[in-house]
Amino acid sequence: MDFLYLLERLRVPGLTELMLLITHLGEETAFLVIALIVFWCVDKRRGYYVMAVGFATTIFNQFIKLLCRVPRPWVLDENFSIVEQARAEATGYSFPSGHTQTAVGTFGALACTARHRWARRLFVAAAVLVPLSRMYLGVHTPSDVMTGAAISLGLVVALRPMAQRDLGRGMTDILGALAVMAAGLWLFVRLYPFPADVDVGNLESGVKNAAALLGCLAGMLVVYPVEKRWIRFETKAVWWAQILKVVLGLGLVLLVKEGLRTPLEALLPVYVARSLRYFLVVLAAGLLWPMTFRFFGKVGEKT
Repeated sequence: MDFLYLLERLRVPGLTELMLLITHLGEETAFLVIALIVFWCVDKRRGYYVMAVGFATTIFNQFIKLLCRVPRPWVLDENFSIVEQARAEATGYSFPSGHTQTAVGTFGALACTARHRWARRLFVAAAVLVPLSRMYLGVHTPSDVMTGAAISLGLVVALRPMAQRDLGRGMTDILGALAVMAAGLWLFVRLYPFPADVDVGNLESGVKNAAALLGCLAGMLVVYPVEKRWIRFETKAVWWAQILKVVLGLGLVLLVKEGLRTPLEALLPVYVARSLRYFLVVLAAGLLWPMTFRFFGKVGEKT
C-alpha cells in the first residue's frame, strides 16, 4: 500500500486523464479489436497466437480471482482513495489484475513477433503503462499487477511457437487444450463450494466468461482446420481496403454478437445461449468474413 499512497500523492488532473485513457488498452474490447486486425490484415498465425494468449490468460485470471478472493485496495485500507472515474470498471476481486494480464498478454505477444524495432518499443511501452495505470488509478496493488504480468509473460513465451511456424496438428492440440481449460473453469465456477460471502458479481462474471470462452475456443477448433483447408484467405490488400475489411468486419462481428443475444436466450438456457453465441461470433470472424477477402485483394490490385 505504501507504493499506492506514493502514486496517490502524484495525481494531477492531466496525468489522471492520460492514465484513464491508457487503462482502456487492457480491456476486452481492445484485445478483440487488436487480435482481429492482426488475424485479418497482418498474419493469420500471429492472430491465432494473440487470441490464444488472450483466452488463456483470461482463464487463469478468472480462476485465481475466485480461488483467492482478494479485496480491492480501498477495501483493504479504507483510508485509501481511488480515482472515481475508474471505479465502474474495477468491480469484483483484485488479485490478479485482469487489465494487466490482457495488456501484457496482447502487447507482449505483438512485441515478440514485431519485425520493426519501433513497433517492439511501442508494444513494450503499452505493456508497461497499462499495469502502471491500474496502480496510479488506485484499483490494484503491486502484487496484483506483478502476478498478472508474470502469468501473461509466461503464456507469451509458452505459446510463441504458434506464431513462428506452421504447427499443423499441433495447433489443434493447443486449441483443444485451451478448450479443456475453459471447460475446467466452467466446472470450477459451477461446482466449487464457495463461501456464503463470495462476491456475487465476480462469481457471475466468472460464469459468463467461462461460457464465452468455451464458445470461442470451440469456434477456433472449427475455424482453424476449415480455413486452412478450404478458405485459405490472404491478409494482403491495399491500405484503404484493409480499413474497409476491419470496419465492416467489426460491424459484422458486433451484429452477430448482439443481434443473436435475445433470440438465443429466448430459446436456450442463458449460459448455453452465451456459449453458442460466442461460437457463432468466432465462425463469423474466422470463416464467414474472410470469404470476402479475395474481393478486397482484387480491388486493391485494380487500383
